[in-house]
Amino acid sequence: MSLFNKIEGFVSTINVNSISNERKKILQPLIDFIQTKTDKNQEIRLNFICTHNSRRSHFSQVWAQVMAYHFKIHKVFCYSGGTEATALFPMVTETLLNSGFHIQKTSEDKNPVYSIKYASNEHPIIGFSKKFDDDFNPISEFAAIMTCSQADEGCPIVSGAEQRFPITFEDPKAFDNSPQQAEKYKERSLQIATDLMHVFTQIKK
Repeated sequence: MSLFNKIEGFVSTINVNSISNERKKILQPLIDFIQTKTDKNQEIRLNFICTHNSRRSHFSQVWAQVMAYHFKIHKVFCYSGGTEATALFPMVTETLLNSGFHIQKTSEDKNPVYSIKYASNEHPIIGFSKKFDDDFNPISEFAAIMTCSQADEGCPIVSGAEQRFPITFEDPKAFDNSPQQAEKYKERSLQIATDLMHVFTQIKK
């Protein structure tokens, strides 16, 4: 089985050659972590952490799971969390919908829960805002990937993490309620997908 056709089409347009050598050096430690786990046939748990767990950490969680599936890197389990919980920002799900994901909102409270499907026979990714140490997330043997500098600085110790990787992205929140909002969220989603495609294309099975 493969990704939904529209996601497959989106992924096929990604150009990893656009990533600078400087950025590749930032991504390399995460590649090394995943490769070591793959070589040992161990489970690979990736927890993407941002301040509010509302935008960048969700994009990262989703695209990491998609790229692992697409490149057949097995035993990869992706999570996200924040230094505080807020809500998954609606423009994130709209951006993912436009990229071909099948998304259902399964609750209607202030912090809605979303089912995010990328392939017919795969478990959906469960998207909602939570703290990085929420019961939904792993408590040990995981990589903590800090997707925003504020979380990296404000969260010096991530309890249970085997390793910590600062891989930060600019916050598209700066463009909320502006004419550029949709474009900037799409741009950030693509950047994150591109970085994570590079990561998983480097893994030798």
